[in-house]
Amino acid sequence: MELIWQGITAALQLLITGDAEVIGITLLTLQVSGTATFISLILGIPLGTFLALKQFPGRRFVLSLVNTGMGMPPVVVGLWVSIMLWRSGPLGFLNIMYTPTAIIMAQAIIAAPVVVALTSAAIQQTNPKLRLQIRALGASNFQYLWLILKEVRFSLLAAVIAGFGAVVSEVGASMAVGGNIKGYSRVLTTATVLEVSKGNFDIAIALSIILSLLAYLVTLALTLFQQKRQGE
Repeated sequence: MELIWQGITAALQLLITGDAEVIGITLLTLQVSGTATFISLILGIPLGTFLALKQFPGRRFVLSLVNTGMGMPPVVVGLWVSIMLWRSGPLGFLNIMYTPTAIIMAQAIIAAPVVVALTSAAIQQTNPKLRLQIRALGASNFQYLWLILKEVRFSLLAAVIAGFGAVVSEVGASMAVGGNIKGYSRVLTTATVLEVSKGNFDIAIALSIILSLLAYLVTLALTLFQQKRQGE
């Protein structure tokens, strides 16, 4: 119990004093996970929409792969991204191994299946009569897609929340491709693991509290926006 109290005290001290290193790590965490989530939305919403509305051979197989991707261990993603980005790998010429960009790439791959699966499920659950009605009113393809996505907008916000939650809390992929370099590629999860390995449990608890607070505040903002839009 004393250790937990020391961790809480340390977290308050770091937040109140505005520790430069902790603030930098926190901002990098928000930047990396936010960018990865945005990329996953850019890729995931169109693909999820396509899988929901188009019938083609192997569609169920693709959906099963997407659903499997939702439970893919982050460390596995980190391993394969590392292989691709390694100096001798196919993308080694990019020279982004052990950089925040590499972490963004890995986290986007982790979040994308979540967004795709939730988008596809939300659209498939829309009333087929609504789709027919939109078509009957002479909507263009763009108008049709826009109205369908507008109909499931609350579920899409849930996909944003789920995607962000999946990446902001992961550590395996970030450690594998980011290297946990101080002042450069160290995020809250990897910093916490480092402090645990050093036996600095009070600092580790403090960092975990800050990470949980960050995740909660972002999720709270998205949830409030979702509920506000739902009430309109």
